[in-house]
Amino acid sequence: MVEVLIALGANLGRRRESLEQAVAALAGAAGFEVLAVSPWIETLPVGGPPGQPPYLNGALRGRTTLSAAALLALLRTIEAAAGRDRAREERWGPRTLDLDLLFYGEEEIARSDLVVPHPRLEDRAFVLAPLAHLVPDKCLPRCRRTVRERLAELLAASPPAAPR
Repeated sequence: MVEVLIALGANLGRRRESLEQAVAALAGAAGFEVLAVSPWIETLPVGGPPGQPPYLNGALRGRTTLSAAALLALLRTIEAAAGRDRAREERWGPRTLDLDLLFYGEEEIARSDLVVPHPRLEDRAFVLAPLAHLVPDKCLPRCRRTVRERLAELLAASPPAAPR
């Protein structure tokens, strides 16, 4: 069994329902066990087209016997079942469900369709905040800080959010 960390996000439709259905789909998948799920955290969109609604984000810690490629295929199947069409969507645009494989054990994977650890996770507070609920002391490979330390750095460096 390999321990994995997955980021979950949605900013279209019934966000919480989409995220909870994704967790249920993973829990019911052969060769996958859900160990813990973070609380859902609402965040403003980062990058992408203007005018997007806020995201609901979370993180999941699990164990699997699936290969990284098979797990990625499972994540894409779950996204498609939630109405996501990666071929037709705008990069970093709004989506019904986004599932990103952040870590696959301690493996480093660099393929055209999968890079693990996720290449931008260390710069995204919206990924690190839910992750900090599950693995606050996990060392991040690029910045060599823990999830908690890196999240604190990002939050200290960012201006306060404008009132909505």
